[in-house]
Amino acid sequence: MASTSEIKKGIVIQDPQGLWLVVEFQHVNPGKGAAFVRTRIKNLQTGKVLEVTYKTSESITIVEVEHRRMQYLYHDATGYTFMDNASYEQVTMSDEEVGDQGQYLRDGMEVNVSTFEGRPIALELPRKMTFKITQTMPAVAGNTASGNVTKEATLEGGIKIQVPIFIKEGEEVIVNTETGEYVERA
Repeated sequence: MASTSEIKKGIVIQDPQGLWLVVEFQHVNPGKGAAFVRTRIKNLQTGKVLEVTYKTSESITIVEVEHRRMQYLYHDATGYTFMDNASYEQVTMSDEEVGDQGQYLRDGMEVNVSTFEGRPIALELPRKMTFKITQTMPAVAGNTASGNVTKEATLEGGIKIQVPIFIKEGEEVIVNTETGEYVERA
């Protein structure tokens, strides 16, 4: 058990709901009352983000999580398989563990895999990725009203996103992998 004074960005806290990565923290020492630590934490398995306040009298469990750079190999009935580039060790994550991030994976791409007690628990993709548009409706003259006018586009891999009306089939766009939204043309 550790004290809440040891909380800092990047550590992993374990509680009954799972493993939580500290994204932001602030030690607060008010003039009146007891000191506390305000945190924003992200669940490593589900990606859910919470704001939690810890009193200085509380104790927390800090765990060691290993972050390894791995190459995505393939997806099959057992899940997604990754290979450690240094040791050539292969690990598999289930469809539930990977979640929506699986749609962004491409053969051979490198990602960060977090492991706890030798078991893969979380996957971190690059924040922005480039994809080619395989299908979208063509822009029609006079269809350029002011404001945010969008249309649906299908990207390689079958991902569907909303893009501005001026984007054409065959163009490459940059997508935010955390939100699944269009960012800009590539």
